[in-house]
Parts: sequence; structure tokens; C-alpha cells
Amino acid sequence: MADMSKFGFRIKTRGGMVVDNLMVQARTRADAETRIRQIYKNCEILDCSEPSPGTRDDGVDLEDVISLISKQGDIR
Repeated sequence: MADMSKFGFRIKTRGGMVVDNLMVQARTRADAETRIRQIYKNCEILDCSEPSPGTRDDGVDLEDVISLISKQGDIR
């Protein structure tokens, strides 16, 4: 199995909201961008970075965001 890397994104949603520190784990940057575009349809990727090995990871995992959104839907 190939090594996975975490990629940090800054995007603008189709509604115009800017989302910082969105983290996605993928094999390549292209794979990470594909995952972002699948979740955030018609978004604009403003920036993408790959944290250096050994650096602290304070970003938000995409899976955590999805989980939070789905939990909010259950409350209503």
C-alpha cells in the first residue's frame, strides 16, 4: 500500500464562504483535490499545502466536518 499524505486546503465554496485548514488524506495532491471537489461541488481551490513530516497537525479532517454536519441535521 502506498504512503498516504495529508494535504491542507483553503477553498471558496460555491456560496462564497472561505474554508481554511481543510485536511484530506490521500496518496497524491491530485487525489486530494478530487476528494475535495466531490464533497464541495463547484468549489474554488485557493491554496493547497502538504505539511512537512514531523510537523504538528492542527487542521480539520474532512471526515470530522462531515460528521459534524450530519449531527447538526439530526438535531433539527
